[in-house]
Amino acid sequence: MSQEKVDRYKQEKANRKKIMHKQRMMGVLRKCVLSLAGLALVAWLGFSAYDMYESGKERIVVETDYTPITDYMDSLVANAAE
Repeated sequence: MSQEKVDRYKQEKANRKKIMHKQRMMGVLRKCVLSLAGLALVAWLGFSAYDMYESGKERIVVETDYTPITDYMDSLVANAAE
């Protein structure tokens, strides 16, 4: 081995704990990011499936008579015009 390789090996050996710790932390960070992305994907798929299920249901139609409200509004306009 050349002296350069020997020096590089000694330096790597001296910093091995720091290098291993950094690699472990990057691995944990990578797993966390991938887990969050997977969780977001599953949540999105679940929401989409629920939305599709709800859109297929029949909706209840209710009819409302607004005549009393219209009469009241007309009386207010008539009183304001006087």
